Amino acid sequence: MCSVCGTSENLWICVICGNVGCGRYKGGHAIEHWKETEHCYSLELETQKVWDYAGDNYVHRLIQSKTDGKLVEYNCYGGHEADGICSICSGDAGMDEALLNSKVEAIVEEYNDLLTSQLDKQRNYYESLLSEVKEENEKEISAATSKSVSMMKLQKLQAKLDKCLEEKSFLDDINTNLVKNQEMWKERVRKVQEREQAALKLKDEKIEKLEAELRDLIAHIECQNAVAAVPGSISSDIQGGTILPGPSTPSPSSSPVRPTKDRKRN
Repeated sequence: MCSVCGTSENLWICVICGNVGCGRYKGGHAIEHWKETEHCYSLELETQKVWDYAGDNYVHRLIQSKTDGKLVEYNCYGGHEADGICSICSGDAGMDEALLNSKVEAIVEEYNDLLTSQLDKQRNYYESLLSEVKEENEKEISAATSKSVSMMKLQKLQAKLDKCLEEKSFLDDINTNLVKNQEMWKERVRKVQEREQAALKLKDEKIEKLEAELRDLIAHIECQNAVAAVPGSISSDIQGGTILPGPSTPSPSSSPVRPTKDRKRN
């Protein structure tokens, strides 16, 4: 039964690996097996003949030459009788037996040589397949390694980016707080300056007031000293009258002088 289509007609079996396939007049799976594996010898199950796909002929007529060991086609050159039997071959049974043994040995040796050759081809074929698979695996491993390295680099860069964004957010918060604190301290400084200016203004006003009182006091003392220095009758007249101080000349930054109260001598 064909291993591909399942037909049981016109079957061929590979003499190298035993694969069963149908002939070219059916599905042609036997020749497809040869094209895929290069197993060029196939045995037809119905006729027990071996076909060489590479040479495109049967190999049951090939024998090994005794001189150089090459495979040559064997033909009987004796005359044939009316019944188709070779006159030379029928002449001597011993010679026929020796020839038959020689043919069998040649076929066996030929088959061994063919089997060895095909096994070598198969070994080379599968070694090439293994080499291709190994090369593909190495490429895939290299690509996977490169991808893994790229992913690791990407993860590291992403981690650095996340850290930088976190630091930026932290610095933005600090900057916002500093700006708020700056405005708050500016407001505090402004209020302190206003309080200092108000205190200085109040102090200046007090100083001006004290200066005016001091001038009044000095003028009063000077008047008392002047009255004390006047003799006799004038002094008594002055003592019975009212003494008014003269107008004082205020400084440009001083406030108006308040009038002093009348003082009488005791």
